[in-house]
Amino acid sequence: MKILKIYESSKDSKRRLTSVSQKNRMAKKDKNLSCKISLDKNQTFQTIKGFGCAITESAGYVLSFLSEKKRKKVIESCFSQNEKCNCYNFARTHMNSCDFSLENWSCLPEKDESLESFSFERTDKYITPALKLAIQAFMQSSQASESNEKSEREAQVIVTPWSPPAWMKTNNDMNHGGKLKPEYKKLWAEYYVKFIKGLEERGIKTSHVSIQNEPEASQTWDSCLWTGKEEADFSVKYLKPVLMNNNLKDVKILIWDHNRDRMLERLKESFSVPGAEAAIDGLAFHWYSGDQYENLTACSEILKDKELFFTEGCIEGGSRPGKWYVGERYGHNIINDLNNGCTAWIDWNMALDIEGGPNHVGNNCDAPILIDTKSGKVIYQSSYYYMGHFSRFIRPLSKRIGCQITPFMTPATVDGRMGNTMETSAFLRPDGKIVLVVMNRTEDDMIFELNLQNCKEKDKSAKIEYNSKVSDENSGRTFVCPPRSIQTYIIEDK
Repeated sequence: MKILKIYESSKDSKRRLTSVSQKNRMAKKDKNLSCKISLDKNQTFQTIKGFGCAITESAGYVLSFLSEKKRKKVIESCFSQNEKCNCYNFARTHMNSCDFSLENWSCLPEKDESLESFSFERTDKYITPALKLAIQAFMQSSQASESNEKSEREAQVIVTPWSPPAWMKTNNDMNHGGKLKPEYKKLWAEYYVKFIKGLEERGIKTSHVSIQNEPEASQTWDSCLWTGKEEADFSVKYLKPVLMNNNLKDVKILIWDHNRDRMLERLKESFSVPGAEAAIDGLAFHWYSGDQYENLTACSEILKDKELFFTEGCIEGGSRPGKWYVGERYGHNIINDLNNGCTAWIDWNMALDIEGGPNHVGNNCDAPILIDTKSGKVIYQSSYYYMGHFSRFIRPLSKRIGCQITPFMTPATVDGRMGNTMETSAFLRPDGKIVLVVMNRTEDDMIFELNLQNCKEKDKSAKIEYNSKVSDENSGRTFVCPPRSIQTYIIEDK
């Protein structure tokens, strides 16, 4: 085992995805070990499709306050494919307005069942320019890279509606829930095609669509209610056939796009509809109901090789400039989502203003990048760097591998639970290198021993030596993860 690189971000230093030497992170002799981390590259799980963020109207709006050069630099910091940027390959955007829009709007505000008056005017104002810059940053850097994998050379764009136009809904309102009128199901499917082809004309290829953002939530902002069976029925009878008939068979359909708490029940409900398993390509989920990671595992077992995408999460209640716990929340969610079967992790707004907006109903939130629209100052938050510890190094087509933590002592925390202190996940990249991400949320150093072994064939009768120390025998593979920090190890197995 050879450690090629260690990257680190920590609260009490200026290190932000900074390369640190192996020598500086080796544990000193006779120090007590917190735990052992065992990796097994022969035990493989899901394939990782990538990472990304959302380009909303609000994100595009705040970016428009920057100079062209600065705006391009900010977008490149997310989508350029080099290890000094976050290497995103997914962008999520909205069809019609969402809460992170300047107001309610649609591509067809007035009743027109012919769709002839369908307009991209509003989409083209702030969303399309930012999407095009993101794809440009991705493509230029991808073409310059050594990768020959097609999936690494194509940006993935997810299109999600928050609401159909008001005239298509039972409540005649884009906000406050309501439902799609039954007589407009086919027209709504054709609306998708209009939007997808409009993006394509602008050089933006759609890879995925979801049926509805948060289909069980009647919100004060753009929303529309769907049951699991209604999502499946729409996919089977309307959306899938319309996509196929318009040469869009490669566009994948995602359902749910809501919280972890109900994802398993909704998946079962949707898959109970005849033809649903063939029409539906995966499930998307959010984090706003809490952890509930066991539901991911259950869904991944049902979905098998289909998609299981995290598509939205943020700190609600306004921005949190400079707060470190924001990044730690990202790290906790990403590690546990990936460890339970998630195949892509897409953040919410790429950038917002210093207040966490604009949001047309005042539902301000935090974002990894905050922009002071008056001064032009750009603030990169802890969440941006925590995202980068995964997205910069876990390349598309990497596979999650076996990774076990064996505690040697009770962690120095309030509840003494190892899972609330040291969290980790590991991956085997297409180039054969192993990526290990380790996160320490305690106020003390976490000293761990790192081993490559076959986790499946571990001797279960072997006794755990509690209170183990760093010794001559293990000193070459014991490392320190500083307080309130996250590390990424790039490892070569020799």
